[in-house]
Amino acid sequence: MIWKLANPQLRDLAVYEPGKPIEETASKLGVHPDSIIKLASNENPLGPSPRAIEAMHAALQNAQLYPNGGSFYLREALAARLGFTTENIILGNGSNEVIEFLGHAFLHRGDDGITSEYAFIAYKLIATLFGARTIETPSPDYQQDLEAMLDAITPKTRVIFIANPNNPTGALISQDKIDKFMSRLPENIIVVFDEAYFEFLENSPDTLQYVREDRNVVVLRTFSKIHGLAGLRIGYGVARSGLIAVLDKTRQPFNVNSIAHVGALAALKDEAHQHETKRLVDEGRAYLQEQFAAMKLHFVPGAANFTMVKVGDGAAVFEKLLARKIIVRPLKGYQLPEWVRISVGTMEQNKQCIAALKEILKHRQV
Repeated sequence: MIWKLANPQLRDLAVYEPGKPIEETASKLGVHPDSIIKLASNENPLGPSPRAIEAMHAALQNAQLYPNGGSFYLREALAARLGFTTENIILGNGSNEVIEFLGHAFLHRGDDGITSEYAFIAYKLIATLFGARTIETPSPDYQQDLEAMLDAITPKTRVIFIANPNNPTGALISQDKIDKFMSRLPENIIVVFDEAYFEFLENSPDTLQYVREDRNVVVLRTFSKIHGLAGLRIGYGVARSGLIAVLDKTRQPFNVNSIAHVGALAALKDEAHQHETKRLVDEGRAYLQEQFAAMKLHFVPGAANFTMVKVGDGAAVFEKLLARKIIVRPLKGYQLPEWVRISVGTMEQNKQCIAALKEILKHRQV
């Protein structure tokens, strides 16, 4: 009966399934949570910056007060670092919330959004929520095809979502391909470059140049990954001031809590922690990929803090690793049932994961 009252697009809207929690796995196996190795959600293996933890502890003393509604100091720090003004920055309860702002502002029932096959599932979920259709373009060899996205544009296309590097494949789009794409893109379409893993890159494509050129471009980044603050849910978008002003109309007051604001501000300043995280991830990703190659497993060479690898039956391998107290991410929900995504952990965690995977796959047919 209640569905007769609800918005019709909600009936078929899939629910995002996060990685299996450590506590749930520990309880199921009857072990202490500290013995679980979680390599499922692309989290920072070092945890948050010590400076961020200290700042958040201090901020708890004033938790009775409402946060700064505009998160001015963090927006000011981000603007200074990126070479913009605060009017070019919007904060969200995770960068996912900024995606939702875009849906509120620019997607209407019957509109089209475009994204790539195997792209982050949140784009399709948000489009469906607002009654828009998602056009998914093919990804040959698991690489996003920007030319195919351009060819897929319809008169109803409003937004194109491009994750770079992509999640879950880990593939990176080059500057040259982005520039060619932008040169052909109609001015009335908003392009969202989701750069959650930007800080892990060696040679980062410059998408902010298009914001400076006053194009309809939104660049998304987050404090969840290299800064290790996923539990605080804080991310941000960068765009021309007029576009940000529209998005700000959709933002709820106090959408970023004061503890997250203070923690992110301190984390942003702790460059030593960021550098050590990147060093650890670079080393760990290289190790994982070397091991996959030695095991003759097909994997997508990644640029972020995870690797997607083909293991045969992804769900079965996930369950067998889970029984060994290791959580990875099966990718059946992305129409990739033979694959799993493995986040980079500490080197000890990486080695334990590889040892378990070798044991599980030792009788497979190569």
